[in-house]
Amino acid sequence: MTLGEKILSLRTARDMSQDDLAEKLDFSRQSVSKWETAQSTPYLDKIIMLAYLFGTTVDQLVREG
Repeated sequence: MTLGEKILSLRTARDMSQDDLAEKLDFSRQSVSKWETAQSTPYLDKIIMLAYLFGTTVDQLVREG
């Protein structure tokens, strides 16, 4: 599973919209969409925030598999 797929899976498991996640990270919904579709990759600070928000580790979030 790619980083984008994990973000999508974790977000939807928590009944969050892309807008909800973007608001929590102080980012745009378009950025979240691009992350989930692998058009771009979040910066490390956002990956750390995502891991904290989703209750996982950075390693679990970024490692494929």
